[in-house]
Amino acid sequence: MKIAYLQCPTGIAGDMCLGALVDVGVPIEFLVEQLNKLGISQEYKLWTESVRRNGLQATKFHVDLMFESGEAVNPDTFNTFDHAHHHSHPHSHFHPHQPDGSHRDRTMVPIRHLPEIEHLILNAKLPPRAEAWSLAVFRKLAEAEGAVHGVPPEQVHFHEVGATDALVDIIGTCLGLDWLGIERLVCSPLPTGGGTIWAAHGRLPVPTPAVLKLFEMGHVPVYSNDIEREMVTPTGAAIATTLADQFGAPPPMTLQRVGLGAGSRDFEIANILRLWVGEESGMGHRESGVRSQKSEVRSQKSEGKGDSGEEAGREAKERKEGISPKATLPAPSPLSPSSLSLSSSSPNPSAPPPSTQIEQVAVLETQIDDLNPQAIGYVLERLLETGALDAFTQAIGMKKSRPGTLLTVVCRPEDTAICEAIMFRETTTLGIRQVLQQRHALPREIQSVQTEYGVVRVKVAWAKGRDRPPTNVQPEYEDCAHLARQYNLAWREVHHAALQSWYQKVTPSNNAKSTPKEKY
Repeated sequence: MKIAYLQCPTGIAGDMCLGALVDVGVPIEFLVEQLNKLGISQEYKLWTESVRRNGLQATKFHVDLMFESGEAVNPDTFNTFDHAHHHSHPHSHFHPHQPDGSHRDRTMVPIRHLPEIEHLILNAKLPPRAEAWSLAVFRKLAEAEGAVHGVPPEQVHFHEVGATDALVDIIGTCLGLDWLGIERLVCSPLPTGGGTIWAAHGRLPVPTPAVLKLFEMGHVPVYSNDIEREMVTPTGAAIATTLADQFGAPPPMTLQRVGLGAGSRDFEIANILRLWVGEESGMGHRESGVRSQKSEVRSQKSEGKGDSGEEAGREAKERKEGISPKATLPAPSPLSPSSLSLSSSSPNPSAPPPSTQIEQVAVLETQIDDLNPQAIGYVLERLLETGALDAFTQAIGMKKSRPGTLLTVVCRPEDTAICEAIMFRETTTLGIRQVLQQRHALPREIQSVQTEYGVVRVKVAWAKGRDRPPTNVQPEYEDCAHLARQYNLAWREVHHAALQSWYQKVTPSNNAKSTPKEKY
């Protein structure tokens, strides 16, 4: 399995990721060719240069924005209040002013929102995995910004998601990882930075609100490296928390190549991001592809269903299920947590099916006979929102012939404490049983399709390897429900349209035979 490790001693930003990818061997010509498919090449100019940071040679990736006058300018030179990020990546709320406050000619960069970004990506016909990863990263960023500003992701009026350089950084990074054939991504703990920065909303503390929310959503281990600067940009945080399978030390691997991406400033610590690329060595604990061990916050969805949830729910759900649009990837080699495949053949008839992964989960149980039934639904919602992989109840008969409820929660071992805390706080139980179990999970990933009603994410799972037809294809429940409400349609009509679009996308030359025949 091809594995990559992001070592981020001075944080992470999209341009640093791109610099490291080019440094490790991804042709910039390939990135330019693919990014041109977005149809916005008139808005930016790309170039790279070799620089030194504390004596180390690294690649600096530049995304210069175009002005109506035809001038190409690095965003750092005109951030509001002379605010420039050390990563050469502007804070999401940049405005085209010069450092002295005077206005330049207007840039050719429009403000975009999440639906427009998704439309651009889906129409670009990018490689399947790069497309899915890009959609996942932008949604994660939009959900974080929406949570910070108190509005739905689709309604956020923020420059981060629509900024041209963010488009190049995120999509370019996904294209580069796909070009390298990366199937699993691990990231080092991230430095918090310090101080304050100027943004469109005034002076903000570092980490910025969106970055801190992404840290929270991804359960990211952080630390201070004593540098009073912004270390992690919203774009960098979204890339790491969406695509990384875990945060921590380098995983066991046979190292093949190392690429260095440079930030803009010089610090006491070399301002670089190092990308390690190699083959998994098979030693040590194996998690699932891009995102799993480090409890990524995604919840609100039950363990094996195709239902996504909203904001944090959407996030937590995929991490729990091992899907992670942080690892959400469609195609040959998925960068997703559940993508680790076992040996394809096993003489043992009781062995798990080929391509499954083995995960360790904690199962928590408690019996309750004196709790108001109305509270049960709320308890289940809280557990799923907090990171439980699954939560359900069963009717049971208890002592003294009392009817009762058996509450069962399945979670990752590292989420046991928080799930138990919710069970004790929200129910009348006096004790909770806990047991560690193994579960076999099929590799799966989230792909996005464009229907006549809008974008719908589809969960795809394989039982016999990704080179074979999928075992299960299910549109996400919440996406279908949202569009059904929006257009006053039957849910099953949107669900069917999503399935039809997925099969047409996968086998465009044989649509008639591929489209599922479902009865509604």
